[in-house]
Amino acid sequence: MARKPVATVAAAAPMLRRQPLAGRHAAGPLVSIAPAAPATRISLRAPAASLAALSKALGLTLPTRPKTSATSGQRHALWLGPDEWLVIDEAGVDIAALLRPVKALHSAVDVSHRNTAILVSGPGAADVLNAGCPQDLSPAAFPVGACSRTILGKVEIVLCRTAADAFRVEVWRSFSDYAFALLEDAARG
Repeated sequence: MARKPVATVAAAAPMLRRQPLAGRHAAGPLVSIAPAAPATRISLRAPAASLAALSKALGLTLPTRPKTSATSGQRHALWLGPDEWLVIDEAGVDIAALLRPVKALHSAVDVSHRNTAILVSGPGAADVLNAGCPQDLSPAAFPVGACSRTILGKVEIVLCRTAADAFRVEVWRSFSDYAFALLEDAARG
């Protein structure tokens, strides 16, 4: 009598996401460029009637005006369109799980695997970004807290001004090396 093969299930170790820009840093005379620490992100879509319930669950008020963001601790909500936000949690909290109990109409898609971020800071940060980004980054047009979907070179990014001389560049992982190299080249002058 032939023995049947016994199926075994190996305990799977949790998958760790490889950071595409790990260990990379660049600097110029007036700027520093570095990968941001890992974060969780969701693409949130919702009608105006759902915003109060979603804001309560997130612990911050979702912004409703173009080019604005809201921050509470390490959680940020960036307005991308009339019914669209990119929500970033730098502490790694599962944002989608926070929103599961919310009964209000919404769509929350985890895009943590898709994006990474590059931090550009220093007195020359806006100039370095403007080497590849047509956005007016003057403090009057793009103050602290401003954000927008724009381009950097040939790739789409979401840009947020986090301080007077600091920006967060959200970019798809597959384009992160290109974006970093463009910024690094611009930093050299």
